[in-house]
Formats: sequence, structure tokens, C-alpha cells
Amino acid sequence: MDLEEFGQIGVSSRSRRKCLLGVTITLVEDSLSASEALRLMAVASGARMRRADRLMSAERHLALYRPTVVIVDLGLPDGSGLDLIAGLAEMSDPRPGLIAFSGGDLAEWQEDAMAAGADAVLPKPVGSLDAFQKVVLSVLPDREDRATSVTTIGSMRSILPPKVRRDDLAHALQLLDTAAEEDGGEALLYASQFIASLAVMIEDNGLQVEAGRLLATAPEVGAADSAVSRLRGLIEDRLKQETARIDASNCA
Repeated sequence: MDLEEFGQIGVSSRSRRKCLLGVTITLVEDSLSASEALRLMAVASGARMRRADRLMSAERHLALYRPTVVIVDLGLPDGSGLDLIAGLAEMSDPRPGLIAFSGGDLAEWQEDAMAAGADAVLPKPVGSLDAFQKVVLSVLPDREDRATSVTTIGSMRSILPPKVRRDDLAHALQLLDTAAEEDGGEALLYASQFIASLAVMIEDNGLQVEAGRLLATAPEVGAADSAVSRLRGLIEDRLKQETARIDASNCA
């Protein structure tokens, strides 16, 4: 997928400060749900954001352009975001501010991210506009001249359109199919990590529990069969629900 530039959205400007005005952000993230959440926060703060869904497209873009900030998900379909962070950290000044972005237990990945060269970390899900702004501001050279907003956006699930959730759920099923075809632990491990992250973003506790069970057994493909079956059933159920919401809104 080529780099995608997010368009503007209709967000009320009342009680909002454009504290990131003029900031350009490259987001390297494979999940549409996580990307949409950060897009809303970036636009509400006055920043421009472009997204790459894998390392290859990100590296192609970053070879030509120098954004102000790069936010990198650590688990990507074609490699580890840590490698991209490490490469960018070696760039001559001025280099972009580097933010590692991931879910799960912060203690399990923060040290590795900072050792790779990240300037800050942003845990998934990002609970408020203020939290997003503070992390991005922390990597900007002119941060002291900017003011944060006091506005919150609300829960991640409430701000994500049903189509975004549906597309990510459909992609999760494709990842499980690919893992079954390849009969390999790496594909299954990536699928389980993607689904676990998605479950956190859309605030689905049931899906998060089953994704966690798959993560625990993913290296052993045979042992993961029952976990895959349960998880597939949940995703298919959620997919039907999101499709119904989209159909209902189209008929309204």
C-alpha cells in the first residue's frame, strides 16, 4: 500500500487549541482502527498526518521526505518497527522526533523502543487528545512555545466509524486464513498480535481475552487450533454486527 494522506474531518473548533499546527506526522501502522484514532487526534490538533501500513512503503517515503514526527507501530506485517526506529535514529540532524507505538504491557516494550532510539513512547489505546498531544509535543524542539488542549475526544470505539472497524475485522480473518495456509508459527503470531491490538482499540473485552489465549499458544500451531476456532467465531460475529450497522446507516 502506498503512503496515504488523511483528509480533514469535521471537528468543532470550540475549546480547542491547534498546538500542533505546522507539524507533519508520518504514521507507520497496519491497523485502520489505530490509524483512524490517531488521525482524528492529529487533525484536531492542527497537524497533518500521512500513513504507511508497512515498513517498505514507510522507508520509500522517508527516503524523500522529512516529517516533523514519525510514529512507528512495533509490530508490522513485513518486520519490526524497532528496525525502522533504529535506522531513523542514526540520521543526521535535524531528524524527526521518533515515537514508538504499541499495545500490551508497556514494561515489556518500552525499554527496547528507547534503546532502539525512540524519543518517546505512545501506548495503545490513546485515551485522550491531551495524552496524544503531550507525547508528540515532547519530541518537538519548540515544545515550550506550544500549549496543549484541554479537550478530550472520548473513547476510541465511540469515535471510530463502523466501516473502519469492519475493515480491520475482515483483515483479521484474512490473517488467520493466511496463517492456516502457511501452517507457520510466525504468521499465526503476527495475526494474534494484530487481533489483540485491534481488540484493545475497539474496546472489545471478549475479543481481547481470546486474542490473548491465541498469543499464548501461537508458536505451537497445533495447540492453537481451538483458540483460532474460538477467535474466528468471535470475529465473524463482530463483523456481522458492524456490517449491520453500516447497512442501517445507509438506509437511514
